[in-house]
Amino acid sequence: EPYRIEGKKTLGLEIAMQLNWKLPAAIIYPTGGGTGLIGMWKAFQELLAAGWVIGDLPRMYVVQAEGCAPIVRAWEAGQASAEAWADPITAASGLRVPGPLGDALILRAVRESGGSAVAIPERTLLDVATRATACEGIDWSPEGGAALAGAMMLQERGAISPEDQVIVFNTGAGWLYREPTGHA
Repeated sequence: EPYRIEGKKTLGLEIAMQLNWKLPAAIIYPTGGGTGLIGMWKAFQELLAAGWVIGDLPRMYVVQAEGCAPIVRAWEAGQASAEAWADPITAASGLRVPGPLGDALILRAVRESGGSAVAIPERTLLDVATRATACEGIDWSPEGGAALAGAMMLQERGAISPEDQVIVFNTGAGWLYREPTGHA
């Protein structure tokens, strides 16, 4: 989907512009189809080649739900592409993508950037989204809860540090997951 990836490059361009053309140390992205991550990585490379940004490009981190983690499985196996995930199960509909079309490009971006891929248990991503919504006033989706839980996991593992500038994406809308009573 070349047009979609070109459109998703705007995520990377917006990040660079908002940060005064200095890129963050890391991007943590809840990944289903992965076009957002692919588009950002392409934008960062183009900005570097054009001389608009200098220094290191961000480490790109994929976060998926344990119940549907084809990219994580491929990453951990050292594969260049992912095999389809059988019987995907997660409440995070944006992460329920058993066979991302951009799998090879996602894995290449993660590899080239020095990032990695992690899977989050279902209960954790839901709990983190609920707690973050209550504490931050931002309507966190399960996808965003996965990314935030991934950030905590990556910090515990030493992959990111408190000194790093890190962007964590909340790619869904929490209100779409609530029951009519207002409860998740």
